[in-house]
Amino acid sequence: MKFSSTALLLFLLFFSCKSQVNSDSSILQENSNSLAVVDSSNIFSISENYDLANKLVQYAEKTTRQIVVVTVDSIFPYDDIRKYAGDLRNYWGIVQKDVDNGLVLVLSTSLKKVAISTGYGTKKILTDSICKKVIDSVMVPAFKKGNYYIGVDNGVDSLIEIWNTKKTFD
Repeated sequence: MKFSSTALLLFLLFFSCKSQVNSDSSILQENSNSLAVVDSSNIFSISENYDLANKLVQYAEKTTRQIVVVTVDSIFPYDDIRKYAGDLRNYWGIVQKDVDNGLVLVLSTSLKKVAISTGYGTKKILTDSICKKVIDSVMVPAFKKGNYYIGVDNGVDSLIEIWNTKKTFD
């Protein structure tokens, strides 16, 4: 009887943990086509989406640095958009093996939150502090005027400029 209770407990624990892992990954939206822009909130026009995606794809082809922009209405069950962005970056594999040189920019207009999650290789240049400065001084002023595309586009341009010149943001 003691053995069967222990075996049952281990069995339930194993499947409980396994189902938790599966549910965590099912929380994060899919990007099966490896799109550079995933506008789930539909805040960009078709031409804005195309222009931004084109810029990001061309940059990736030129540099191997991958940038993905994502808009979402909700990050539930997350309460931290930076954690959500990091998990999404890892889940989608927005990194190059051995260089980890990608980043994900997540914007939720309904939550009024934005985050940039960088890979370890990217973080050497685009530190958390630099990303925060780009968000606060480039993106948020445009967002406050309702110009989400301009904020994201200018933010991406700033990140690319810093990344290319390896200079700090002033």
